[in-house]
Formats: sequence, structure tokens, C-alpha cells
Amino acid sequence: MAEDATLKALERYPVGVLLWRYSLPAIVGMAATSLYNIIDAIYIGQWCGPFAITAMALVFPIMNLTVAVGALVGMGCAASASIALGQKDMDRAFRILGHCIMLGLIFGLAVGWAPLPWLTDVLTFFGASGQTLQPAYDFMLVTLLGFPLTSGFMNLNHLMRASGYPRKAMVSLLISLVVNVASAPLFIRVFDWGMTGAALATVVGQTVALLWVIAHFRLRENVLHLKRGIYRLSGPIVRRICLVGLPPCALNIVGCVVVVVFNRLFEAYDGPMGVGAYGIVNRVLFLFVMIVLGITQGMQPIAGYNLGLGKYCRVRRVLFLAMASGSAVTTLGFLLIMCFPREIVSIFVEDSDAHAARLIDIATHGIRLITLMLPLVGSQIVIGNFFQSIGRPAMSIFLSLTRQLIFLLPCLALLPPWWGESGIWLSQAVADGLSIMLGFAVLYLFLTRYFRHKDLAE
Repeated sequence: MAEDATLKALERYPVGVLLWRYSLPAIVGMAATSLYNIIDAIYIGQWCGPFAITAMALVFPIMNLTVAVGALVGMGCAASASIALGQKDMDRAFRILGHCIMLGLIFGLAVGWAPLPWLTDVLTFFGASGQTLQPAYDFMLVTLLGFPLTSGFMNLNHLMRASGYPRKAMVSLLISLVVNVASAPLFIRVFDWGMTGAALATVVGQTVALLWVIAHFRLRENVLHLKRGIYRLSGPIVRRICLVGLPPCALNIVGCVVVVVFNRLFEAYDGPMGVGAYGIVNRVLFLFVMIVLGITQGMQPIAGYNLGLGKYCRVRRVLFLAMASGSAVTTLGFLLIMCFPREIVSIFVEDSDAHAARLIDIATHGIRLITLMLPLVGSQIVIGNFFQSIGRPAMSIFLSLTRQLIFLLPCLALLPPWWGESGIWLSQAVADGLSIMLGFAVLYLFLTRYFRHKDLAE
């Protein structure tokens, strides 16, 4: 009965009510994820110094690669399970749960532990050297060792939300945040473990949250739960999960390449403090992006389930509501950044010496330039994730890769020679503007051609 009520709500409740119900917990959870990244950076900047902040910026591309693997499995399983539940194919939905666990373990071990023997070489390749190499090594060693656990947590949390339990998914992320924030000062400051302590606090927080998520899936009264016979891998299901999860995975991989290019350019123009400034700006923007991603996670089960039922009017309605909500979030972020750029940047590092002062100056100048198109970025993010939610990964991949490869990388090649450091910051704003126009055009063509032949009646 609880299972039927959970699924029927996705079919019958007003779309606006559902989006609020599913998005709010996801937003809180995603904001929590972003906040403990920000809090880690604040702890590191205040207690470990500006070179540690630069080390965090240098390892960000490697973190993106690990996130890419998590997105491949977690988001792929979540979207596939929503569609299967909408089609009333419970056997397939249960098998997706089993695949989520097995694929998460396989990929988690492969990606987390395989690079360990060559970690110093990997960090050097990504730009770590001198005073930034040791803190980068300390942080990534613990992060990669704990990756199978953190990856398992994020994958199952996506599936928990997609199967109709957004509040529990929010609670699990809040558990991770609270444990991390509480343990980080102890590990970094009291035990004097520095970057090792910062990484350990994150791993411990997500491990505790993983135990909470596993406890949820052990309850037989839940829509999806652990049972025998669901863990054997199937080629067609694996291919479908990977295909649907490929857009966020590809986006993160390309994002890794882009961040490396940014870091190399800032290193050339401003040295290590330029790299650190870009790392700070990235974390600030990441907060607003993660809130919009929370909205898209709330949209995903509603769109996927109703698409499986053939209720295309509800699919279209939740898309438009999510776009409006995403734009509102990024517009608010734009206004805050434009009004208080230096105050926001100064939270991360104390203006205690010449290095820190220069880092703050560079970040204050850059954060205003890089966010010029931020009010419209919310809609752009929603559009890309919408296609993934309805099982159209090719369109989502096209939009994601076009922004990064076709628009952003050429801008990074052309604008810095003209405008120097300012050209690096402006490249992202120009690429955002071009990709937003393309996203709206693709969405318009899709809705008019695909939905035109569908029965839009409720």
C-alpha cells in the first residue's frame, strides 16, 4: 500500500506540488554537499594557508573525474529506475538497484585505488609542484582510499530519491554534512592532521551516511529494497544505465579538461595565487549550481515516471516550472556576487600576508566577470538534465559537450591573448551565453516535433 501511494502521487498530484516536494529535499541535500566543500575550503584556507587553497584547486579536476564515475552509475540508475517504475516494471526496477550496488563497487575500486601507485605523478601532471604538491598528495590519498565508500553512498542516495523518498535522501546528505563539519576542526586543528584531516572528515561523514542509506534499503516495506537475485549483472541493463548516465559523466570529464586548461592559464598569468583564486570562485559558483541541480533531481522522477505513463503534458509542465525555478536561483546568486564580491571571497582566506592579499584581489576581480551570464545558466542546466531524465542521453550529451568543447575551449584560446587575465574569466561568460541560446533552440525543436504527435490530454 505504501508503495502504491508513493508511485500514484507522481501520477496524480499537481506538478507544482510534486516539484516542490521532491526538489526541496534535493536542494537541501545538494546545498549541503556544496556547503561542506565550501566549509572544507574555509577551514583549509584559514588554518592551512593560501598554498593549501591552491592545492585544492589543483586537485579539483581529479575530484571531477571521480564525480564523473559516480554520475555514470548513480544518475544512470536513478533515471532508469524512474522510467521502469512508471512502466510498472518492478522486476527491472529491483534489478537496477542490484546493478547500482555492484557497478558502484566495481567502479569505485577501479577509479579510487588504481591511481594510488602513481599518485605523485598524477598530481604533477595536473600542476601540483613545490609548496602545493604535499598538501595535494595528503588530501587525494585519503579521498581515493575512501572513494568506494563515498561513491556507494552517492549512488544509492540518487536511487533513494528516484524511488520516491526525497526527504530521506535529504536527511542522508545532512547526516554527511553534520559529521563532516563536526569532525573537520578536530582532525585539522586539534589533531593537526592538516589536509589529511580535511579529507578524512569528508570520508567519515559520507561513510556514516552510507550506513543510513543501506538501512533504508534493507526495509522490505519500501518501494525498492535489498533482496536475493538482483545482484547478477545483465549486459542490456548495464548498457542502458551507462548510456543514460553518460551525459553527466561526460560533462564532468570534459569539465576536468577545462579546469586543467583554466589552471594552466592562471598559472601562466598570475602564478599559484591565480589558481587559488579560480578555486575559490569555482566553489562559490558551485553552491548555486548545486541548488539548481537539486531542482533537476526533483524534476527527474516526476518527468521520468510520467513519461513512462505517457502523460506528456505533465512532463512538459514540470520542465517549465523547473526552468523558472532554476533561473530564479542563479539570478539571486548573480545579484549577491555583484553586490558583495570581496566580502564573499574573503570568507575563504584571511588577508594576513602578500600572497593572501593578492589571491583575494584576483578572485574579487574575476568573480564578477565570470558570472555575467549567471541569471540564465539555471535554465541551461535544467534543459540539459531534462533530456537525461526522459531517457534522451544523446541530446543531453550534445548540449553538455557543445558548451565545453565547441564554445568554451576556443574562447580560452582566443580571449586571453587580447585581454589577459580578464579574458580567462570572460571566456566562461561568453560560452554560457552561446550555450544558453543553443539549449533553448534544441528544446523548442524537441517539444514541437516530439510532443506534437503525442496525446497531451491528462
